[in-house]
Amino acid sequence: MSPEGSQSGSQKGSLRPPTAETLGEWAFGVTYGRLGVSEALSMRESRNWRFLPGHGVNRFAEVLSTAAIDAHLRTDAARTPRIAMADESQRGSAGVPHEEFTLDDGRVDLPRLLARFDAGASLVVSQFDETHPPLQRLCRGLEKLFLHAVQANLYLTPPAAQGFRTHYDTHDVLVLQVEGRKRWRVWDGEPLPRPTRRTGWTGKLAPEGEPHTLLLEPGDALYIPRGVFHDAATEPGETSLHITLGFLEPSWAEALRQLLDDVEATDPALRESVPTWRIGEDDLHPALEGALARLAAPGLAERLQNLLLSHLPQDRQPLPARGLMDRMPEGKLRLADGMHHHVVQGEDGVVALHWPGGVDILTAEQMDDLTALADGAIPRDRDFAAHLWRHGMLERG
Repeated sequence: MSPEGSQSGSQKGSLRPPTAETLGEWAFGVTYGRLGVSEALSMRESRNWRFLPGHGVNRFAEVLSTAAIDAHLRTDAARTPRIAMADESQRGSAGVPHEEFTLDDGRVDLPRLLARFDAGASLVVSQFDETHPPLQRLCRGLEKLFLHAVQANLYLTPPAAQGFRTHYDTHDVLVLQVEGRKRWRVWDGEPLPRPTRRTGWTGKLAPEGEPHTLLLEPGDALYIPRGVFHDAATEPGETSLHITLGFLEPSWAEALRQLLDDVEATDPALRESVPTWRIGEDDLHPALEGALARLAAPGLAERLQNLLLSHLPQDRQPLPARGLMDRMPEGKLRLADGMHHHVVQGEDGVVALHWPGGVDILTAEQMDDLTALADGAIPRDRDFAAHLWRHGMLERG
């Protein structure tokens, strides 16, 4: 069995001891509070927005503050396009031109940025999880539950202001209200069903019916599926800081494109030429149906699972447990919670570990060790353990 899932690579649950809080458990508790895991998964599978009250507990304060943003803006990492500003009151696009608050090399011009903020523009910090460790841990933990990428964008809005106009997103989002209050309007339904980055914003659609109005306070959350129209504005005299968690799961079309690229390398039938010179003479339907049938061949569903899971360790910033000067200790060791990985057993019986260090073919003994290390154990194969330790895959047990 895989330390994070079954032999096919799909995660069925954590093998960490139930008494220990895993990274995923911590992230889920911070994000969803009293909601159960099964209810959160059902919410993701629906097309309905949902308000999640914080009951007066601001659990998001432990992952972000205005002070952390102020500190970031004073570093060389504060650059466009990760730093942006928006103001719906300006003519044309709500996006503030970069030259109004940055230097020629893309770095933030902090005095001008502060002046633009005071004048009513919202500050937008994209993918702050890649530079702010608490948010990085939050996103990596949620990824262990949902098995797709999660990113965190920040929105700091001055009083009586609105950053973006009414719009919909092309991925599901969960808004976490951190500081201040913000009034949201959300419409029911999806005028454009299931939009993705490829369909994008048409500019011709408008919300239908009357909006629901909600005032988010610190600790409250709001789930908005892709395609659902919404907007948000601050109250007079109040500044608002919220996190928008973006859930970046692939669509079926995107997943099939990945599968097709992978299968093409091993299936000569899919590399056959399309006889375009016969268009008008022959019906291409039989050939097309045959090509599509190749994607329904036995074993390809499992192959697709592993392709999707492989993107997590490859594309997301890992959280190795060891530091530069750490040496592997004696005694019990455990698989590092911040390192995405999965184990695949092929049809030929070969077992492979997919992780940020690449792909390792495992012996039966190494697989036994890996399974034991999921719960914390003294490794029998110290050389194998040292290999995992060097790459940050192990932590003290």
